[in-house]
Amino acid sequence: MSSILIQNGTILDPSQKLERKGDLLVRNGKVAASGNNLGKADQVIDARGCFVTPGLIDIHVHFREPGDEEEETIASGAASAVAGGFTSVCCMPNTKPALDNEAQIEFVFQESERVGLANVYPIGAITKSRAGKELAEIGSMHRRGAVAFSDDGVGVADASVMRKALQYSKMFDTVLMQHCEEPTLSGGPMHAGLMSTTLGMPGVAAEAEQLMIARDLLLNRTIGCRYHVQHISTAWSVELVRRAKRDGQAVTCEVAPHHLLLTDESCRGYDTNFKMNPPLRSAADVAACIEGVKDGTIDCLATDHAPHLAEEKELEFQNAPFGIIGLECALPLYVKALIEPGHIDWMRLIELMTSASAAIVKLNKGTLREGADADVTIIDPQRRWTIDAEQFASKSRNCPFNGREVTGRPIATIVGGAVKWRLQ
Repeated sequence: MSSILIQNGTILDPSQKLERKGDLLVRNGKVAASGNNLGKADQVIDARGCFVTPGLIDIHVHFREPGDEEEETIASGAASAVAGGFTSVCCMPNTKPALDNEAQIEFVFQESERVGLANVYPIGAITKSRAGKELAEIGSMHRRGAVAFSDDGVGVADASVMRKALQYSKMFDTVLMQHCEEPTLSGGPMHAGLMSTTLGMPGVAAEAEQLMIARDLLLNRTIGCRYHVQHISTAWSVELVRRAKRDGQAVTCEVAPHHLLLTDESCRGYDTNFKMNPPLRSAADVAACIEGVKDGTIDCLATDHAPHLAEEKELEFQNAPFGIIGLECALPLYVKALIEPGHIDWMRLIELMTSASAAIVKLNKGTLREGADADVTIIDPQRRWTIDAEQFASKSRNCPFNGREVTGRPIATIVGGAVKWRLQ
């Protein structure tokens, strides 16, 4: 394999608590050295004015294959990932059929290898067909390489099934990711509050998320499974996780850009690009999520990248599907939400998008240590640009941030020692 010398950048590696100007040498798919005067290489990239970081990692994406390839495929999703600076992503099992057996897990790995862009890791379903009734083949999927288990899109409503899932996950030392939504309090297209009443639409109560988190934490007190709350969105949800951490529970959680930047006020125009699950919440919930990032209650940042066809999103608000795409604009959106207001610095942001994410699913990624896989993202923190969903590599265009001016952008993405994307 060829060698790459990345020169004149600022190496930012939270896994080593390292921030220094210098060069990074990549050879034979591995990080060979960092420092100065590293010799020659087959390819030289000038990273002057840029951060050189471990490749970004997203543990929550939807690539729709198999079943809805017109919305996204592993190939188009991986292309979208590298365009956003992500070198590794974990895809959810709500495909058709669901990723609920080892053959489906193997398919994701094979397709990821065939495409040869970002590393795509499958997350297996907790229950067969994600129906919430009978446990899927957790053991065999884990042995085949599933990095976590989730029924994302729906929560496991049956407490007895959830207890068994926690026990099995503990047995295999894998992480169980829960879409926290109590179904009897769900069913609406947006957050239950003043805005839903004003718009005349049924709402999803904040308690729908909070009740399931509370139940699962109670079930897990004596089991001790590694338990992960997906796309956390309410103030009391953050407080529940905070208290569980204080009690020593093995709980982690993630937050998405839209739950740090937008509120249910965005739904006033009935634009379905603002319809997502969990829904956009109140300003107080947004503030609590930001505080959760600041104090470490929220462990990592994820996109919940969820592609949909334009004709689906053109349905009326109540009938349109939930979800937005986000891989290609996540980084500057986090800059907008967290760095520009001074909540966290760049070192912490990169940690939340690399080593912290890798730790949750136990990926041997997220570092620029010598000998590590050469997954590298080069970021221009000062580059100003306008988000244009029409230019995205994704097959879908359902982005509520389309047209927004932002600052900060990846300029090159290196996966396994090879440049997979470079800003033109």
